[in-house]
Amino acid sequence: MASRLVVSTFLSLDGVMQAPGGPGEDDAGGFPHGGWLAPYVDEGFGRIMGGQFDRADAMLLGRRSYDILAAHWPGVPDEEGGALINNMRKYVATRSPMTAEWRNTEVLAGEAARTVADLKARTDGEIIVQGSSDLLRTLQSAELVDEYRLLVAPVVLGQGKRLFAEGAAPAGLRLTESTTTEAGVAYLTYAWTGRPTYGSVA
Repeated sequence: MASRLVVSTFLSLDGVMQAPGGPGEDDAGGFPHGGWLAPYVDEGFGRIMGGQFDRADAMLLGRRSYDILAAHWPGVPDEEGGALINNMRKYVATRSPMTAEWRNTEVLAGEAARTVADLKARTDGEIIVQGSSDLLRTLQSAELVDEYRLLVAPVVLGQGKRLFAEGAAPAGLRLTESTTTEAGVAYLTYAWTGRPTYGSVA
């Protein structure tokens, strides 16, 4: 028994993942570009995201991303994707105990490297990680991420939280799927292959 942990995230061309959904979503660090993804969300984008959630058995979130999603989805059960997300099993990784009121949510209190490793070991299927940039640093360092599904928009932001920030854990990746939407979003899927390998091009 073991689950696969899949990171699904929206990125700018320079790797920023902060506040794609709208202004005020995450203003940390004075980030002024909230909502940068909106111009690139088209039918093809929707199909990709729908397919990802159809394949997922559960969702893992950090505390901040949980608060953002839990404030929206329970109130719009009839919105496209609402029933699927509200009914899906959800886990929230947090250092401090909390009460989760969103239906089908289990709190993983403690150090995420330990609690998420335990979650992967005791469950089956696919766990999708949405947002949660701070949590991702821990998952990357602990080598818990099995796959990255990146939707890269044709925009450069110049600042903000990045998926692979300075000091990110080195990792080897293998491209397994790629496509592009009409709006120019590149969808890239990478499988984790372990530590990087090195050589010379000379």
